[in-house]
Amino acid sequence: MPFVTIEWYQGRSAEQKREIAEKVTAVIAEVGETSPDQVWIRFVDSPKSDWAIGGAMQGGAEGALGPPE
Repeated sequence: MPFVTIEWYQGRSAEQKREIAEKVTAVIAEVGETSPDQVWIRFVDSPKSDWAIGGAMQGGAEGALGPPE
């Protein structure tokens, strides 16, 4: 049973998560030769203030990476 964790900045809509879940499930089921009901996906939404990239904190920083808040 494949388990997928997607960690990213918070702010995606339920519709975006639904679409991503459908597409990721389809690919893993096809390539991994398993049924879609065996693919589990967990979304972990975190504020930008919980992330650092290349040593630079992302929350509120000028030029921070990721989607707009």
